[in-house]
Amino acid sequence: MLLPSDLLSGMPGAKSPLFAGRLAAYGDRTALLTADADAELSYRELAEKVARMAARLGTHRRLVLLAGANTVDALVTYLAALAAGHPVLLVPGDNDEAVKSLTAAYDPDVVVRADRSGQWQLDERRVLSAHELHPDLALLLSTSGSTGSPKLVRLSYANLQANAESIATYLDIREADRAATTLPLHYCYGLSVINSHLLRGATLILTDLSVADDGFWDLFRAARGTTFAAVPYTFDLLDRTGFAELRLPHLRYITQAGGRLAPDRVSHYAELGRRNGWDLYVMYGQTEATARMAYLPPHLAATHPEAIGVPIPGGSFHLEPHPDWLGQDTGELVYSGPNVMLGYAEHPSDLALGRTTHELHTGDIARRTPDGLYEIVGRSSHFAKILGLRIAPERVEALLHRHGFSALCAGADDTLVVAVAAASGDTDPGRVRRIVTGECGLPSRAVAVHLLPELPRLPTGKPDYQAVRKLGSAPTSTPGGQPSGTSDLCRLYAEILDRTDVTEDSSFVSLGGDSLSYVEMSLNLERTLGHLPPDWHTRPIRTLHRPEPTQPAPHKGSRRHTLETGIALRAAAIVLIVGSHIHVFYVKGGAHLLLAVAGYNLARFHLTPSAERRERVRHGLRSIARIVLPSLAWIALVLPLTDDYGLTNLLLLHSVLGPHDSDTAMHFWFIEALTYILLAAVALLSLRIVDRAERRFPFALPMTIAALGLITRYDLLGLRDRIHIPSAAVVFWLFALGWAAAKADTTRQRVLVTAAAVATIPGFFPGEPFRDAVITAGFVLLLWVHNLPSLGPVNTVAGVLASSSLYIYLTHWQIYPLIDDLSGWLALLASLLFGIGYAAVANRAMRQLSGLRAPRQRRGAETE
Repeated sequence: MLLPSDLLSGMPGAKSPLFAGRLAAYGDRTALLTADADAELSYRELAEKVARMAARLGTHRRLVLLAGANTVDALVTYLAALAAGHPVLLVPGDNDEAVKSLTAAYDPDVVVRADRSGQWQLDERRVLSAHELHPDLALLLSTSGSTGSPKLVRLSYANLQANAESIATYLDIREADRAATTLPLHYCYGLSVINSHLLRGATLILTDLSVADDGFWDLFRAARGTTFAAVPYTFDLLDRTGFAELRLPHLRYITQAGGRLAPDRVSHYAELGRRNGWDLYVMYGQTEATARMAYLPPHLAATHPEAIGVPIPGGSFHLEPHPDWLGQDTGELVYSGPNVMLGYAEHPSDLALGRTTHELHTGDIARRTPDGLYEIVGRSSHFAKILGLRIAPERVEALLHRHGFSALCAGADDTLVVAVAAASGDTDPGRVRRIVTGECGLPSRAVAVHLLPELPRLPTGKPDYQAVRKLGSAPTSTPGGQPSGTSDLCRLYAEILDRTDVTEDSSFVSLGGDSLSYVEMSLNLERTLGHLPPDWHTRPIRTLHRPEPTQPAPHKGSRRHTLETGIALRAAAIVLIVGSHIHVFYVKGGAHLLLAVAGYNLARFHLTPSAERRERVRHGLRSIARIVLPSLAWIALVLPLTDDYGLTNLLLLHSVLGPHDSDTAMHFWFIEALTYILLAAVALLSLRIVDRAERRFPFALPMTIAALGLITRYDLLGLRDRIHIPSAAVVFWLFALGWAAAKADTTRQRVLVTAAAVATIPGFFPGEPFRDAVITAGFVLLLWVHNLPSLGPVNTVAGVLASSSLYIYLTHWQIYPLIDDLSGWLALLASLLFGIGYAAVANRAMRQLSGLRAPRQRRGAETE
């Protein structure tokens, strides 16, 4: 019987790193754990898979392009190529453009990637390599910030082995350790976790789940995870998921790299680790050093949170004087060690090169402290590190020059500042930003473009980069940082949502959109785009595309229209409410159905995982204000003109203070109930413990609230015989069910919500089964059917009705009595039209109020 080591014999990978070639040595120890059916793989089984894949790759050395992913297939292919001596060009598997770009640039001999169905495909483009491959070449990785660019880092087998050994040494990785793959395989930091743990016979918890996913922590606990890797943004996610309260009994340490973590955050997590029995390793590295160059010993994290620490075992630093950074023990940080890359590749012919780099100029300015620690104090003018991505401003300047712009670039905090000479007066900052973001992989918000009459210069005539950096704190060329000439979509969002800070990375939800603006936004988008993705409200604007102008426009009558169910229900409900009050027909239940829709919309627009707790509260209060202020204004207007209402109505307190024997004073019960419920929901979510619970249990929390609501729904405590119970307390279970419906991601959860609705809604109105049926049917439709077939004119009418529904409800009490003696149907039409008109007036007033607040907010921000 052939062993895996026998299968690999004769392969050209004699130089392959130990972690790839000697897997079978760890026998039946667990190598991989996944959440799939085939949940566990021993080292012996992994070695057999690697050997079989190595045999498929063959004995003739070839360039293998691998579309990386945190899957067993991708990992096996990576290890097999290394073990068999085939250089690997590792690219992000979730970036089709990068795969296409690098395939075209380097013409790999073999391409391995998942097809659209998720099945892994090995495309052998030729039997023998078309390239001259240096014997030491093992791995090609994109430099930070250049994913898809032809510029690659050339790493050797010795680089990979040396870095894996260093990391395993200073982290004291043990066979009992179990590391979760929280970072992508194609990212050098994520790859180093895999290499170093396989080197020591430890276990990998192979997953592509984010730490923000509940399923990640279930898997981590079940697998008895001991460690995971984090970049700065990971800690923001950990804060939002309530990490401090998680019970992780096996967690031994957390590593951090991928950009500077603020010292106060280092101190905070170091102290949290100390209390809970785990360590925090702050690390420093670059792709050009395979992964790591320095680490901060955990016992120093709390006292020296600003330091990157000491060189890794086998490596060393020295400081080279820099003219812009004078001072003792300060200069550009230069690293030497066996993990320094062979050099760069920018063309397939470079794959034949041996070592061209012997030490690594990091571009960081550092100082050496008296106790021997290194601390980064700035950046050389040659580089900028923006959001963890290493950017060469000179390359950006050259890029812009090729596009006809004269520019200077410099890094300022987490922003790339681009100063452009507006020589002709028609320079488009939006085009400049798109060119830069497209090349560097930065989000739009991280690129500040400034149009200047002329570029800043020193008296010597040299560029004044210090002046360029200072522009980073100045306003950009157009209001809100939005470049002129950007897509009409950004302008549409800005107009409807009254925001001046719209960028291509904004989304409807991130901009504070709510149910009142959702309808107008969705209908405008459908008209603009010709289609509407189901998740458009959470997607960045840049991902929403118009039809290609080269494609023929569809025939006017051939385009299929759909109407979102939530919008259709809001439009239908308000018509049913007003028509039933006028008695032109009798189909009641619309108001209670709207409460369920309100809960559904709260969850969709405000309870997204990416929104921070304060942001959720702020957006929630803004939505409440858009309900309360127009309501108070209208009630104040009609109060002197009728005896139907009193002061308690004006204060929206009638359902609490009464009088409870007045039929007319009850007109605004729905406004009051909705306001109370929203205030309670926002107050609840403002609590840190509830916010964390919602993120961990997004479906279970509203279902629990709905269950609690059944106490008042069925009056289980017998309170109605003793005290008056406001409507909000009786009906909030419907709101919670709507909330749960929006968070029901699986069929099982939808069935559970449906069962809860079908079980609890009937009987709410004794003797009115049809009313109960209307509410139940509407709720089930909302839960199971996302879109309804429709017509263009119907969409327009439904959209106007839905977006004005609150205001129609508010005003119809005073409008229809003026006309219903003449014609009930005419009274219905007049009530709808008047409410639509009041909605337009109220929305304009709210926008003006928002505009008055904005200058004060900006002035406040300037003083912070």
